[in-house]
Amino acid sequence: MSHPLPVLDSPQGRFSLQRYPRPKLAPGKQEPLRAWDAADEYLLQWLFETQPAVASPATLVLNDSFGALTVALAGERLWSQTDSWLARQGCIENLRANQCPMDTDHLLNSLHWPTEILSLVVIKIPKTLALLEHQLYQLRPLITDRTVIVAGAMVKQLPATAQGLFERILGPTHSTLARKKARLLICQPQIGQWQQRQQTTPYPTQYRVAEFPFVIHNHANVFSRASLDIGCRFFLQHLPDAAALPAKDIVDLGCGNGLLGIHVKSLQPQARIHFVDESFMAVDSARKNVESAGESFIPSPLQQPEDYHFSVGNSLQQFDKNSADLVLNNPPFHQQTVVGDHIAWQMFTDARRVLRPAGELWVVGNRHLNYHNKLKRLFGNCDTVAANRKFVILRSRKQA
Repeated sequence: MSHPLPVLDSPQGRFSLQRYPRPKLAPGKQEPLRAWDAADEYLLQWLFETQPAVASPATLVLNDSFGALTVALAGERLWSQTDSWLARQGCIENLRANQCPMDTDHLLNSLHWPTEILSLVVIKIPKTLALLEHQLYQLRPLITDRTVIVAGAMVKQLPATAQGLFERILGPTHSTLARKKARLLICQPQIGQWQQRQQTTPYPTQYRVAEFPFVIHNHANVFSRASLDIGCRFFLQHLPDAAALPAKDIVDLGCGNGLLGIHVKSLQPQARIHFVDESFMAVDSARKNVESAGESFIPSPLQQPEDYHFSVGNSLQQFDKNSADLVLNNPPFHQQTVVGDHIAWQMFTDARRVLRPAGELWVVGNRHLNYHNKLKRLFGNCDTVAANRKFVILRSRKQA
């Protein structure tokens, strides 16, 4: 039984929109979360009221959650960029569902930018300030003093320093009054002032830690950009135990910068390592770190490229059944600004399908998330490998 999609009423039209992946609902149930919020509505209303009716201005939409802004503004000279594979896929499906005229080649990931000067930039302010900083620097070659730049966010999700970031990198910025708990920032670029300031993005960052004898690279939207995150450090201490399992194929699921997969490769040089994340920046960070590790820590990727695989996608959706021996997972507990355990549950379910008989899933997570209950229900078993005051490492084995 199909469920009607929520409808966005905007000055640009009425659009049926869904989140991605679309949740499985019982008959008669409505989707609990919409594919847009009041900040999207505020942006579309402001654009309708303030922008002159010029023919097909070159427009870029940044960080669209699931396509609400892109669908409403769709046209031949619209570009839309996101770091999230899930958000991009949601945007594609919503464009198709609403029969919007847009070239999917203009749906960019976070590593690529438009090829023309922009008249209008519409930004959904991201959760990660570093990503916003990176994007504002990357906009500089693409804008003029006449480019209109408007950004929006829910008030509770708007970082206090966001306005200062716009002013420091691009030019004077003012805030609108709040509307339905959303607020906009309007920026007027002043290119003449840029010469006295930093010219290029500081990302990806580079740093060293005692655990690895190579330079670590982190793109702007990758967690813990300047140091080793404490959950990862705790997991690394116990990976030799995980690596005792003979493995041909090891998956670093939700790989981030790839350090877990790189470390287990140093322990099992014969294994193929699959780096998987829904963030384009994360997977590219993992690729850079594999190259950086080189022969100083792991078998050289230049000599054994078949041992390293990099995938951007929805968990393990693209993996065959019974195709891995070990899955390492540090699952996120939020999708964009929505907190919940649905992503972890999908990762655990996918891991069970992908693991070969007797294969193991190793998970690190905050103790309060109670992942052991889910894993025991799914696998029929779950052991605690290690625990401290904040984190727990769990292991489940797929039964034959």
